[in-house]
Amino acid sequence: MTSHTVSAAAAGTWMLGDLKVNRIGFGAMRLTGSSAFHQGTPRDRGQAIRVLRRAVELGVDHIDTAAFYFSRLRSANELINSALAPYPDDLVIATKVGPARDAGGEWAAPARPDQLRGQVEENLRQLGCDHLDLVNLRLMGQDDISEHFGALAELRDAGLVRHLGISGARPEHLAQAQAIAPVVCVQNRYGIDAPGDGQMLRECAARGIAFVPFFAIAGKGREAGAVRVEHDEVRAVARAHGVSPAQVRLAWILQQGAHVLAIPGTGNPEHLVANVAAGALQLAEEELQLLDSIGRSAS
Repeated sequence: MTSHTVSAAAAGTWMLGDLKVNRIGFGAMRLTGSSAFHQGTPRDRGQAIRVLRRAVELGVDHIDTAAFYFSRLRSANELINSALAPYPDDLVIATKVGPARDAGGEWAAPARPDQLRGQVEENLRQLGCDHLDLVNLRLMGQDDISEHFGALAELRDAGLVRHLGISGARPEHLAQAQAIAPVVCVQNRYGIDAPGDGQMLRECAARGIAFVPFFAIAGKGREAGAVRVEHDEVRAVARAHGVSPAQVRLAWILQQGAHVLAIPGTGNPEHLVANVAAGALQLAEEELQLLDSIGRSAS
């Protein structure tokens, strides 16, 4: 597989409502620092902007971000605006609301329903848009999201938001949201060693909703990045194909269903090219079963 020639289109496409996107996208969180949202060393600003522009050149047309993705020196939304505005017509920018941080980066109480408009407007201002393509409500431990999702549905009706999704959600949350307004995607943690969300994966498939895993490469490392010691099974499949373990993880994710989108994030131009190329990697059934065994042993 020659990664330098592979476009994001090789992964195939899916519809986010009426917006068609390639199934390999880009997550902007890691551009603000090397680990969690406001920890670690921020990436070089010029390199971050080059990575974003290169992603679009490679066919990436779905970028995941949030106003609360910022560090002392970097804001993901500001980097996206600087790198890509005026935005290509086919570029879909998905953002998230719900969590809140103060100006110093400390986490505050999650937004109340009446505060969500302010968060949406902050994303609009930072991105330089007159509407947001997709807003995901990031759950923060709520059992019932009807009031929060209803507030976002009002913003959708007002034209500030085009489509809605939910993140960190359970099947009952999806039912609550869909009773209020259409849900075009669910963003949940999911990966080879975090396979516990199979029910939501299947629910989304049955309803024609995009399932968008986060931490698909990082595994147990979560915000801190990839796991330090890779599973033998992942390394074996990677060797067989002459690719990296990260590419195997992404290929596995994409082969969980046509409705599954990947949003790997990186500030490294070479890793970006490799991530996009993973959309063309096809794993054999016996390889998928071998990788599935990791999740069974972890659960």
